[in-house]
Amino acid sequence: MAFDGITTCAMVRELNEKIYMGKIEKVYQPEADELVFNIHTKTGNCKLFASAGSAHARVHFIEENPVNPPAPLAFCMLLRKHLQGGRIIAIEQKGSERIIEISIETLNELGFTVSKKLIFEIMGKHSNIILTDISTGKIIDSIKRVSFDVNRVRQILPGMIYQYPPEQDKIPFGEITGEQLDSLPADGKTILRSVGGISPAFAEELAEHVSSRSEYFFGVKDGILDGTSGNAFVYLDEKEAPVDFYPVPLKCLKESCKTLEFSSLSAAMEFYFNKKESSNKGRQKSHDLIRSVNTALDKMYLKKKRLSEDLLKAENSEDLRLYGELLTANIHLIKPGMKSVDVVNYYDGSTVTIPLDVKQSPAKNAQHYFKKYGKAKTAVKEKQIQLEENDGEIKYLESVLAFLENTDDVDEIESIRNELVETGYVRRRKQQGGFKEKKYKPAPHRYTLSNGMTVLVGKNNKENDYLTFNTAGNRDLWLHTKDIPGSHVIVQSSGQELDEKAIFEAAAIAAYHSKARTSENVPVDYVPVKYVKKPAGAKPGMVIFTNNRTVWVNPALPNQSDSTDTK
Repeated sequence: MAFDGITTCAMVRELNEKIYMGKIEKVYQPEADELVFNIHTKTGNCKLFASAGSAHARVHFIEENPVNPPAPLAFCMLLRKHLQGGRIIAIEQKGSERIIEISIETLNELGFTVSKKLIFEIMGKHSNIILTDISTGKIIDSIKRVSFDVNRVRQILPGMIYQYPPEQDKIPFGEITGEQLDSLPADGKTILRSVGGISPAFAEELAEHVSSRSEYFFGVKDGILDGTSGNAFVYLDEKEAPVDFYPVPLKCLKESCKTLEFSSLSAAMEFYFNKKESSNKGRQKSHDLIRSVNTALDKMYLKKKRLSEDLLKAENSEDLRLYGELLTANIHLIKPGMKSVDVVNYYDGSTVTIPLDVKQSPAKNAQHYFKKYGKAKTAVKEKQIQLEENDGEIKYLESVLAFLENTDDVDEIESIRNELVETGYVRRRKQQGGFKEKKYKPAPHRYTLSNGMTVLVGKNNKENDYLTFNTAGNRDLWLHTKDIPGSHVIVQSSGQELDEKAIFEAAAIAAYHSKARTSENVPVDYVPVKYVKKPAGAKPGMVIFTNNRTVWVNPALPNQSDSTDTK
């Protein structure tokens, strides 16, 4: 990530242009290490996003509102108390460091004007957001409290005097002279070790400018300070994954990466972090759910193995009945104290050795074998029922896992979490302050086929049920991957006959929204909705159907489908 001192400098200039003398109207805390400030300015309202996450610390403007928790967190409440209604009177960078300071003037409980400072330290795993009192220099609180046990050099705790991080043994980029810069060897690593506040990518860029290094550097610096270099750049690899971003073009990345140009640094950063998988909120939120589902599945697989073994033993119980019959027929041959008896099997004439319990009479031994046979026959029925129930749970959990692996959307993941809570696989999270969770509203994926028909796709099992049994008409077409977890797909055909092309397009959508998204030649069943039924007591999304036909397609969204076979 290229949020270095130069990027910080560019962001401070952008902040001054947009929110200087702005009024903080609202403060939100979507995650434990994230903040969003709604700021009213002369040119309109804007949203400032700040993160202290170790892998994605940054400060920039955003367009879309992130999802907020049902109840505000403690640090959010503290910021609302101290900053809400305050006016921004200064935005500065601390030297050449990755530290942004926003000074805010507000009123206290007595109506007197007080000054607070919000400090954003963008320093990887040491990133933090700290609120201080300007008059005393003391820390009011921070989004991450750092105690003596965590850091013996620098603690961040309420009531302590705020101290800046220790300086590095480097020349700050804001203080370096042209002579010092030109004297450095043409090696990016050496430049990075010598100059403070620059990223590895920019150090490599300086190394390439051997003859005009100082001229290039001061041109970049002056362009950022005076605002002439207003655009920002994001670099993508061959898979369209973001590699880096920077407020100025970098030739060292431009040659090997695709370059996207943005009108502002905030726009570039919002694109970069939304695309970057390592900072993807959805993946982070789904991680614990995927782990919980996999744990439950492992238990179900083990249970299935043990039930299958028990069923096999129970099914091989005919010898018990035979022993009971032969003992009853040959009871006169058994003498007290015998541990076994050899009798003739009157079914095939062979000799059978039957173990005996010396403590029991011959008749009791025969009854014992008949009783064990009866239990075994009962066990067969019970084990079969348990196996069916266990298989149903496995299918359900595998479908949930497929939904989690196919989405990064925070709302979809939260709806899946609620579904798992309702089905008892995940514990309900405690709600603070009596707030209730927002009721999830079905919002299926929508696509349009080449013939103009609308296709609806469920995002989770509850939505699958809603689409199939509440939204779809009896004459609509229902599709699902054959024996593969995935979404219910509804083609709103209203009984109209679909041609082969439309069926293949809809089937490709069904294959795309399944566990087989990355596979080829995926089988997809299709049938009118009237032939789809839900068994009593079945898990969400679990259905049975008849009169189906099957096509084989490659997963794709409309205009990308590539079908191959049908039966």
